[in-house]
Amino acid sequence: MTHTDNIAFSTLPLHPATLDNLQQLGYLSMTPIQAASLPTALAGKDLIAQAQTGSGKTAAFGLALLERLNPRRFAVQALVLCPTRELADQVTVEIRRLARALDNIKVVTLCGGVALRGQRASLENGAHIIVGTPGRVMDHLARGYLSLEALNTLVLDEADRMLDMGFFDDIATVTKQCPPERQTLLFSATYPEGIEKLARQFMRTPEQITVQASKTQSLIEQRFYEVTRPTRFEVVAKLLNHFRPESTLAFCNTKQQCKDLVTYLQQQGFSAQALYGELEQRERDQVLAQFANRSTSVLVATDVASRGIDIKELSAVINVDITPDPEVHVHRVGRTGRAGESGLALSLAAMYEMGAVGKIEQYQKHDSVWHKVEELTPTGQGPLLPPMVTLQILGGRKEKIRPGDVLGALTADAGYSREQIGKINVTEFTTFVAVNRDIAQQAMQKLNAGKVKGKSVRCRVL
Repeated sequence: MTHTDNIAFSTLPLHPATLDNLQQLGYLSMTPIQAASLPTALAGKDLIAQAQTGSGKTAAFGLALLERLNPRRFAVQALVLCPTRELADQVTVEIRRLARALDNIKVVTLCGGVALRGQRASLENGAHIIVGTPGRVMDHLARGYLSLEALNTLVLDEADRMLDMGFFDDIATVTKQCPPERQTLLFSATYPEGIEKLARQFMRTPEQITVQASKTQSLIEQRFYEVTRPTRFEVVAKLLNHFRPESTLAFCNTKQQCKDLVTYLQQQGFSAQALYGELEQRERDQVLAQFANRSTSVLVATDVASRGIDIKELSAVINVDITPDPEVHVHRVGRTGRAGESGLALSLAAMYEMGAVGKIEQYQKHDSVWHKVEELTPTGQGPLLPPMVTLQILGGRKEKIRPGDVLGALTADAGYSREQIGKINVTEFTTFVAVNRDIAQQAMQKLNAGKVKGKSVRCRVL
C-alpha cells in the first residue's frame, strides 16, 4: 500500500484548466482514494476500488472520465451507474463542478421518478456524460433514445449496493451494450462475491485498490448499550433526550421496524421521519429535504434506503438493530463525524446480537465500549425540537425558480435576516426552504401574500 498523505493534484497529468478549477474549488491535496486510484484510472486501466462513502471517490472517477472526453464530439462518452436517484443527483452535481473549466460539457441524469419525455429531449440535444440508475438507463437503451457506441468510460458506483438491490442482470444488460474496448471503473464499499463475478465478466485485468477507513474515525465516539427486547424504542428516546443531538440517523434492519420506531418517537413528541424502499420519490424528496435542512431531528432508515444520503453535519448515528455485517456497521458509523468533525455512534444490542457485536469488534480491531442504560437522564428543557421548519413552495426548476429568488423574497421583500433562513432546495416542481422555527408561520403567510420572481406562489408548512 503506497503512502497517500497530502499528495497534490498537480502531480497528476491533468488538463491545466482542470488543475486551475480544482484550486478554485479548494481541492489542493488528494484524499487517500484519489491518490491511490487516479494514476491507474488516468493511465486508462480497469480498476476495482474499495472505499467508504464520503471518501472523495466521485472526484476520483470524475476526473478520470473528464480527461478522456472529447468536448467537441456530441456523443455519450462516459456512463456512471448508481444505485439510487439521490446518489445520481449528487454525482451529477460533482461532475459538473469538476468540468466547469472545460468547454461546455453536458451531463444528463437518467433516473426513475421523472417523465421519460424530458430526459429524451435532453439526450436529443447531445450529452457527453450520463449518470443514472440501471433500470432507467436500460429503458432509454431499449427505446433507442440512448446510444453507447461512442462510450470510452463505464463507472459502476457503489456497486455492492446495486447488487444488494438486485441490479446484477440490469448492469449486465447495460454493460453488454458498451463497446468492448472501453475502460471500466468499479467503486464499492464492500467486496461481496457478486463484485468478483462482475469483474470476471466485464473487466479487463482490473487493478485492485483498497483504502482503509481513515484515521479520523477515531473522532467518532462509539458507545454500546445492552437492551432487553421490549425496551429498544424506549432506549432510543432516552438516548435522544440525554445527548440531544441536532440531527440523528437511526438504522433499523427492517422496513417494519423503521415504521414502528417512527410511530413511537412521534407519539413521544419527537420530530421523526422514516426512509425505506417503497416510498414514492416525491415523499422521499420531502423527507430528505427536511432532514438535510435540520427541520426533522431523527431520520429512521434501512441500510439500502440510506445509501446515497450525504448529510454534512450529522451529530449522531443510532444503531437501533445491530447489523450482521461488520462492514455495514463501519459505514453506518462513518456517516457521523464527517470531514474531521467529531461524532457520536450509539448502538443497542440484545443478548442474541452479541455474536454480531463480536464480529464488529474483530473487524474494527478494538473492543466495544459499553455504557449503562440507567445512566441516561434527560438533559434539556422540554422536548427535543429541530431548530428549523421547512416551507414548501409549489414551483421549482420548471418555473425557473432559483435559490436566490426565494432568499430575495424572504430577505429583501419580507424583511428577514439571512441568518433566519437555512437551506433552500429547488427540485423539479417544488422548492423547500428552511426557516427558523419561530418565524415559520409568519414567513409562510408573507410568501403567500408576496411574490417570488414576480409571480404569486402557494406555500405551506411541511
